[in-house]
Amino acid sequence: MLIPVILCGGSGSRLWPLSRAKYPKQILSLDGNASFLQSTVQRAQAVSEVAPVVVSNEEHRFLVAEQVRELGVTPRVILEPAGRNTAPAVMLAALLADAPEEAVLLVLPADHAIADLDAFTAAVRAGEAAARAGQLVTFGIVPDRPHTGYGYIRAAAGEGDGARAVERFVEKPDAARAAAFLEEGGYFWNSGMFMFQVGSLRSEMAAHAADIASACEQAAAGAAGDLDFIRPDAEAFLACRSESIDYALMEHTTRAVMVPLASGWSDVGSWAALHELLPKDERGNALVGDALAVDCDNCLLYSSDRLVSAVGLSGQAVIETKDAVMVVPLDRSEEVKSLVGELEQSGRDERELHREVFRPWGSYDSIDAGERFQVKRLVVRPGAQLSLQLHNHRAEHWVVVQGVARITRGTELFDLYPNQSTYIPVGVRHRIENPGKVPLHLIEVQSGDYLGEDDIVRFEDVYGREGTRG
Repeated sequence: MLIPVILCGGSGSRLWPLSRAKYPKQILSLDGNASFLQSTVQRAQAVSEVAPVVVSNEEHRFLVAEQVRELGVTPRVILEPAGRNTAPAVMLAALLADAPEEAVLLVLPADHAIADLDAFTAAVRAGEAAARAGQLVTFGIVPDRPHTGYGYIRAAAGEGDGARAVERFVEKPDAARAAAFLEEGGYFWNSGMFMFQVGSLRSEMAAHAADIASACEQAAAGAAGDLDFIRPDAEAFLACRSESIDYALMEHTTRAVMVPLASGWSDVGSWAALHELLPKDERGNALVGDALAVDCDNCLLYSSDRLVSAVGLSGQAVIETKDAVMVVPLDRSEEVKSLVGELEQSGRDERELHREVFRPWGSYDSIDAGERFQVKRLVVRPGAQLSLQLHNHRAEHWVVVQGVARITRGTELFDLYPNQSTYIPVGVRHRIENPGKVPLHLIEVQSGDYLGEDDIVRFEDVYGREGTRG
């Protein structure tokens, strides 16, 4: 049995303003096709018929589950109470995968891009053979240039694409060392992908990171089901230290081997990395969405909502969303993370949220706002419903644009059709449902002395959010 384990945490802050804390990189589709997460699931399906185990967090749980289900796959989703890096995440997956000791786990980050699926499949088959022999497998990317943004693996000499003994792991080098690694040979980029049997992982974690193993065992023993999610015991898991599986295990075990992988891999960790992946015009410009470049060279112009145009730029990224524009030289795109830090320090909502916010029932887009009013466009999926709720500080007016809205207002229950409207007074319980087969679109006009999202009191909710606010 080969079980894919997809690690779906992190926020991808270097890809702000597209990637945000509450709508992170792995959920994004940067080329208009499948999201990073969906592409990872599809790669997993190419090598295993077993549904993946996905390790995610509370904030992203519905986004993750819905994206995987869109592919016709029902995942086992484990919700970490808080991020503790990859070693605890992988250990939880091994404990909660409901798998025998001899089952092999294929651990994949949810936010990588791989161009050559055949090469990936061949590497996985080589890794599986080594894992079934009791070895702990990592995958090393065959480097095509010096790179200072990746850690490296030094592997023993070997022929072909089979597993090789790991000699050592190397931290991210400076430019001179990276060039020396490439010239010397035997060095590979650390991909963050792994394979091992459940039993091998558990025994080696107990030997080299006993505290992490123990905390995760306690968290798994106290796990409980919640809708389609598995929640480990929070108190036990929060007591676990944060550590990567490289530091906790792979650098200490004597059973580590590496399988070379040349597959057009990228962790898409910056706008420069995305520029490398995208198709370009004859002057090296990558244009996404409604973008126009005049006399520009080697630029990335990315439009998600409006026309983005540039004249005479060289080596720049210009990224537009509904609520932000960011410009950065491509050779400094790693520094976007520091910009996100500035947003956090200043308390800006743009660090966490897009203007369009996704919920388990659909989404809302904040179209306009001013003193004592806010206008939103709501889209409710077929068969979905919002919670039964009330607001203490605002009233709402709803106008149906498309579809059918089934409205609960106090003790009333009625349907609204396109061009019909209703009014929800302050303090009245209400709910919107979509009983139809097409998405429901409506315009919501809020008015009141406080319009924050935390002015929501939930009484009933099919998504398990009863008693929460916001």
